[in-house]
Amino acid sequence: MPVVTSHDGTTLAFETTGSGPAVILVDGAMCFRESGPMRPIARQLVDHFTVYLYDRRGRGESGDTVPFAIDREIEDLDAIITATGGAACVLGISSGAALVLAAAARLGSERIDRIALFEPPYLSADGLSAAAAYTKELTTALAEGRNADAVGLFLQRVGVPPEGIQAMRNAPTWKAMEALAPTLAYDNALMGDGTVPVSLAKQVEVPTLTLVGGASPAFLRYGGAEVAKAIPGARVEVIEGQTHAVAADAIASHLIPFFS
Repeated sequence: MPVVTSHDGTTLAFETTGSGPAVILVDGAMCFRESGPMRPIARQLVDHFTVYLYDRRGRGESGDTVPFAIDREIEDLDAIITATGGAACVLGISSGAALVLAAAARLGSERIDRIALFEPPYLSADGLSAAAAYTKELTTALAEGRNADAVGLFLQRVGVPPEGIQAMRNAPTWKAMEALAPTLAYDNALMGDGTVPVSLAKQVEVPTLTLVGGASPAFLRYGGAEVAKAIPGARVEVIEGQTHAVAADAIASHLIPFFS
């Protein structure tokens, strides 16, 4: 298994597939190489690109180093870019899109060729109080070592009904989800208070495509549309018929021409 070492000494597990220009895929909350949307997406891209999948810190086969800071995750992505040979296109999904946005602003066009952001979950004003309450409850649960409760809070936050959460608690995969609980704080930090980081977005100088699902609720489409307004020259495209759980072939049909 290939690994790279980030600036703070954290080892990051990654894999490559395909051939062609480099594309890095960046997961959102609770996802990593073995659990999430990225491997199916990679399979749709392999005929056009060399695709890099990695486990973000604290997930899968990657290590972790405390204390966490957003700068550490940017350094992690930069280490993966170095493994590609020095520059790459990058896709970020959900809160992973917030990481890609921050990295593009920091690293610039010498390291990042293009970015695609799928439904970064930034919020309008009417969603900010719920975001603040989630942050408070999540912080308390993690500080008290209540990882199961932290996962439950996240699942509730993303719309899983109580009966669905209970069924997941009884499933064999629940312990693995609990192990990922500390990383929920990392994604929450990336989202800040939930508002669109306009000043950060204005610093992005690489070609940018934001993507939203045509069947997603309005609050999930909001972030992609508003980020596109803030980034100079960015555009937004709608993936018709798709939700936040976007199908790999559907998103690939937008990524291939953009990254090419």
